[in-house]
Amino acid sequence: MKISVETIVKAPIAKVWSAYTTPDDIKQWNAASDDWHTTQASVDLRAGGAFSSRMEAKDGSFGFDFAGTYTKIVPHELIEYTFGDRTGVVEFIENELGVKLRVSFDAETEHLVEQQRQGWQAILDNFARHVEAKQPGRLG
Repeated sequence: MKISVETIVKAPIAKVWSAYTTPDDIKQWNAASDDWHTTQASVDLRAGGAFSSRMEAKDGSFGFDFAGTYTKIVPHELIEYTFGDRTGVVEFIENELGVKLRVSFDAETEHLVEQQRQGWQAILDNFARHVEAKQPGRLG
């Protein structure tokens, strides 16, 4: 089963792409809740290149690596990857509001589909807030 989540990021495509693919940025936005964080991230952005994000509970009680291999990269448009026996796709779609970012991935069996959707959506929402906060002239 595939799950999809999406958000609109009010920023230019180059800024959205960069924030999604730069380890220093990933460490700032890649968490589903305030009690989690990403302590390490690596990106080799090419077909056959590896990626990894170390996600940990801030209290040190649990952590895991989200890692895989890129299978297709179309700059400013598409990232396809595998992680374990699952696949994921990130689409960057420019529109009048900014960039629609859609992430689709194979569901896993350990957690309920709705839990997975909520977690990935929360990460995507953090991503949008991170990118928009970096925009010049932003108020607040």
